[in-house]
Amino acid sequence: MSRRIVFFLVFLICAALLAVAFYMEYVMNLEPCPLCWLQRYAFMAIGIVSLIGALHNPAGWGGRIYGLFLGLFSATGLALAGRQLWLQSLPEDQVPACGPSVEYMLDVLPWLDVLKTAIQGTGDCAKVLWTFMGLSIAGWTAVFFSVLIVLGLGLLFGALEKAQRQ
Repeated sequence: MSRRIVFFLVFLICAALLAVAFYMEYVMNLEPCPLCWLQRYAFMAIGIVSLIGALHNPAGWGGRIYGLFLGLFSATGLALAGRQLWLQSLPEDQVPACGPSVEYMLDVLPWLDVLKTAIQGTGDCAKVLWTFMGLSIAGWTAVFFSVLIVLGLGLLFGALEKAQRQ
């Protein structure tokens, strides 16, 4: 499989995951918590890098640099999903208090304070509103981020190039 196809498939995966997220928000009325918003931004960053990588179709080190960014954004997303999974595993008496919505925080707080609050998570982030096959939304995003990290590392270390030569 060519590098271009891999980047395009990653872009399609991210677009599909974001479509599911917006479906859950606007059709199923599941309000995203601050960590959910940050995970969406990570998927957006991965999707943008992958789309540019697919269009650019770089050779050699260029593809590895795109792979590095894909891996870094995926690792960031996995850390955010891990934080949310940790909050979801806390006993009720240790869950942080619920906070205001992201839209409200963006209206009244400086951007860095919103980011700090979002990363820390709120009680909203600890709520499990939906599961599929025993995993919450944060669990599924962790799975996808993990797969994307592996793909990013494969691109970074030239695993696709080596496989194509054989």
